[in-house]
Amino acid sequence: MANKGQLLATAQQLCEQRGVRLTPQRLKVLALIIEHHSSISAYELLDLLRESEPQAKPPTIYRALDFLLAQGFVHKVESTNSYIACCLLGHADHCSQLLICSQCGNVEECHDEELAKLLRQRAEQRGFEVTNHVVESHGVCQHCKDK
Repeated sequence: MANKGQLLATAQQLCEQRGVRLTPQRLKVLALIIEHHSSISAYELLDLLRESEPQAKPPTIYRALDFLLAQGFVHKVESTNSYIACCLLGHADHCSQLLICSQCGNVEECHDEELAKLLRQRAEQRGFEVTNHVVESHGVCQHCKDK
């Protein structure tokens, strides 16, 4: 994964190109997600944001998350109702496979263009147009297996 500075700079550049506003608050939420290195819930984000912005409320976080999701800067981990930073900013049509450890809760994102192509083909055979690919796989990570 790219480092935090690279991801934030890429996000700012993409927002400028797209003509959308990456406010300081949205940037801070993205930075918090990147710094977390795993999935994080909206309320965990709110607690972290309140360290620098004590007045922050749940709508603050949800508005920022909606923006970050719409721009493809984060992914929602549906099964755990949490969020992770995307490691391929600017590649809107990529297929993300989220590897979710059932023991430690760590979430890792990986990409496979062959998988994305196969999923698109299967959907198209049924007349379905895919707008977003996120595949969640649950299991045990290498770190937990080694314990």
